[in-house]
Amino acid sequence: MILVTGGTGLVGSHLLYFLLKENAHVRAIHRKNSNLQAVKKVFELYTADEDSLFEKIEWVEANITDIPALTEAFKGVTKVYHCAAFISFNPSKYKALKKANVEGTANIVNLCLANNIEKLCYVSSVATLGSNLKDKLISEETPWNPDAKNSVYAITKYGAEMEVWRGTQEGLDAVIVNPGVILGTSPDGDGSSVIISLGASGIPFYPSGAMGIVDVKDVVKAMMELMKSEIKNEQFILVGENVTYKELLSRLAPLFGKKAPTKKLSKNLMFFLSGMDWLSHKLFNTKRRIVKATVRSMFTVSLYDTFKIKNAIGFQFIPTEDTLKRIVAEKKKTSD
Repeated sequence: MILVTGGTGLVGSHLLYFLLKENAHVRAIHRKNSNLQAVKKVFELYTADEDSLFEKIEWVEANITDIPALTEAFKGVTKVYHCAAFISFNPSKYKALKKANVEGTANIVNLCLANNIEKLCYVSSVATLGSNLKDKLISEETPWNPDAKNSVYAITKYGAEMEVWRGTQEGLDAVIVNPGVILGTSPDGDGSSVIISLGASGIPFYPSGAMGIVDVKDVVKAMMELMKSEIKNEQFILVGENVTYKELLSRLAPLFGKKAPTKKLSKNLMFFLSGMDWLSHKLFNTKRRIVKATVRSMFTVSLYDTFKIKNAIGFQFIPTEDTLKRIVAEKKKTSD
């Protein structure tokens, strides 16, 4: 039996499909009031037989911070894919981020150890890796810099990784994947929806930063291959291509029949808007929409080295153009 946490999320929902496609026995954790039908909609992107596949999932209502419910979910499990996470760059959400990402992962690791789980795959993020030094590519060996202006999300995901490494020291076999910005379709609008929507809008502005992007199908494929391999206690960057925001938006816009962006966005303006957003939140309790960490990432050049995953399992990433065309077609399909 394979246990998947975060089964209703972007990575988790696509992972469930590909595990079921291989006739795996799958149990998936979901929170109360989560939208299970969103998973079925993801399945519809791949097959006309989504109902029969969906019915094969053994759903368990549990939260990764709820140890009694988690304990029940682990019964009979041999392998675990830990995809669940709380994503926010808002500093005021630090306690919630720490509870879900760090404490939740600690619970998963502890139960893996208690139940003699064969192997754990943890979905982390490139946010936990160090920064570019003198234009060098960021690799798995680039050290975390605690003095850098790390987002609260990055800090808690790094803390989660430390829990996994702690587990390996106690006898757990595990692999960690560090995806870049994940491009994929999720009816709930998580993952890459903001970037895709920007491309669809034909907005004329672009930030000056650069990032690593990866197809959700590649993330899932790499996870499954690593779990089947003899590789253990290693982490792997998953980035199909390093691109600037301008390049990515310029490739997306024509697919939606829009013009590519031509005007560079002002960093100072975005920080000013972030300040106004904070003030509005304090005065009127409005929801934060532009936090400093997000602005900072938009104007940071982060480029990644993917030699390790390619060398370890001969992994080949899907060409970005194929990914973008597929996602745009899926977005149009789900919007109809």
